[in-house]
Amino acid sequence: MEDNIEIEISETNRGNEQIIINKKHKFNFSFQRKDKSKIYRCTEYKTLNKCKSLIILNDKKEVLKYESLHNHLEKEIDVSISVTKHKIKEEIKKNSIPMDIKPKHIFNVVSQEMGLICPEYTYLFSNYHKNIFADGTFYAAPKYSYQLFITRTYVGEFNMFYTTSISILKNKKQSTYETLFKEIKKNANKFRSNILITTINFHCDFEQVKNNNDVYIYYKAISNLPFINPNYIFDIYIIIKRICQKKKYNNFLQFLEYFNKNYLLKYNVNNWNYYENIEHLTNNASKSYNSYLNNIFPNKPLFYKLIYILKEEVKLSYNDYQRRTKGNWKKKQKLFSATDEIKILIENYKSKEINLFYNGCNRNELIKLWKECLIDLNDININLK
Repeated sequence: MEDNIEIEISETNRGNEQIIINKKHKFNFSFQRKDKSKIYRCTEYKTLNKCKSLIILNDKKEVLKYESLHNHLEKEIDVSISVTKHKIKEEIKKNSIPMDIKPKHIFNVVSQEMGLICPEYTYLFSNYHKNIFADGTFYAAPKYSYQLFITRTYVGEFNMFYTTSISILKNKKQSTYETLFKEIKKNANKFRSNILITTINFHCDFEQVKNNNDVYIYYKAISNLPFINPNYIFDIYIIIKRICQKKKYNNFLQFLEYFNKNYLLKYNVNNWNYYENIEHLTNNASKSYNSYLNNIFPNKPLFYKLIYILKEEVKLSYNDYQRRTKGNWKKKQKLFSATDEIKILIENYKSKEINLFYNGCNRNELIKLWKECLIDLNDININLK
């Protein structure tokens, strides 16, 4: 029998008891023995997999026997949905509901949205999938969860951003984010209308460094690297690293090593560089919507209230899209933003770079030029605070 078995109690859609093991597998009640112990079989037992895994619990829900013979993939997403549905049902039972709304109706409406892509999201995923902007908020996340993670897409003909997915994260583990990104990528690919394989650009940012003002300057410099000529990013990274080593910013040096490993070595710099295409900043696309949600939920909401209200918000958003498609509402006027300011600044430095080339400059002069560009970028408020 496995050590450290983690057990959670949930229930099936019909209200029957269900056991969750290690947040990966679901077991439904099978029968009770004479000694009052209960046998639960894997939910894949009655499928084509015919999984033979089972668990036996005594009347105190202690494990007497666990046969882990799973012949199928783990189902973390499916399991998380089941556990969350159970929590929602318990929340609804414990909280006051308006007299004109039946608790069962609320649960059915909410639970149907979980683990699914709304029809509105499906259409936006299928038609506007080239750029996906992502950001998270902690304030609007429901109780007993960690973060609300939101993706949005840009519809150029209306100059509008629309939400394409909303996810509730239980913790900040790397494995949780990896699972999330796999699901987002899978859904984006699933609903794309064309059959050609095209690149999906996923835009996100770093969290703010909480340290002294000097460290924050270097943090902003690293955050602004996506805007400068990618040919000189590594050189400037080395300069920043040497300065931080000299000043003994040990915590920030750990971040620099992470950045080097994941963004300079693991991935092609051109995959996250905006130098040739500065159109939108992740913060502008997502953080404004997060602020909107934070105003709706000044306190951490319950699961069912969050999903119930978000469902209505999705309808409003899609209605906006439909009205603009039909010409009922005009294209949103584009205002001069930090993105435009950055774009102008980068174009100015591109011109300076060309002039240096014509005058026979060396590589060190070009590195110095783009380092000066980073200093100027640091003076632009791009809403990273």
